[in-house]
Amino acid sequence: MLTEQDYRNGQIILIDKPLQWTSFQVVNKLRWAIRKNFGIKKIKVGHAGTLDPLASGLLILCTGKFTKQIPQLQGQVKEYTGTITLGATTPSYDLETEIDQTFPIDHITNEDIIAATAIFTGEIEQYPPIFSALKKDGKRLYEYARAGTTVAIKSRKITIHHFEITRIALPEVDFKVICSKGTYIRSLAHDFGKALQSGGHLTALRRTSIGSFSIEDATTVEAFVKQVSTKIETA
Repeated sequence: MLTEQDYRNGQIILIDKPLQWTSFQVVNKLRWAIRKNFGIKKIKVGHAGTLDPLASGLLILCTGKFTKQIPQLQGQVKEYTGTITLGATTPSYDLETEIDQTFPIDHITNEDIIAATAIFTGEIEQYPPIFSALKKDGKRLYEYARAGTTVAIKSRKITIHHFEITRIALPEVDFKVICSKGTYIRSLAHDFGKALQSGGHLTALRRTSIGSFSIEDATTVEAFVKQVSTKIETA
């Protein structure tokens, strides 16, 4: 059974983040559970890589002294599965905002879709979405976007190690992607639609691994809270 000192010395906790939760909400919930059940005022808890509210899947949390490992964990290769819906775009490149443009998809064949993955495999230049938490001149990009302010965004080099199409049922296309730190899957969905002479936006996303850490080894927020409570009660 883990003790208060175990959490202070450092633990890596794998959580399966539910839809609609922010990464910070998960951090706050686990911190609260640890503090409450051990009767302590402060404990360091941080996450190693944000996962959007509209995405589910693997979130790595570190406690105590292990929070110093967060930068190293953030740099690892990540794997995602999800769905791109072709024929329409949104300003946020996902379901956070409403569809702003529609495009034809009748010309798109299965062969076109599979062939387009090659364009995005390897080291590529990618523009982050305007609806993102990246900062420009001290403000988050999404703050500019919500205010209707246009700002210049610089592209960044990222690496797509593997891009596989797992299901085609137009307008939906399911995929698996293995990519480097800093990759925006929303941008990939948007650019993928463009490459097919159409539009595209991300309609489902799940992170399945980070480095050697797998979603199969993750627990739910509720299960962790219950586990901590049980350990205290039975100690």
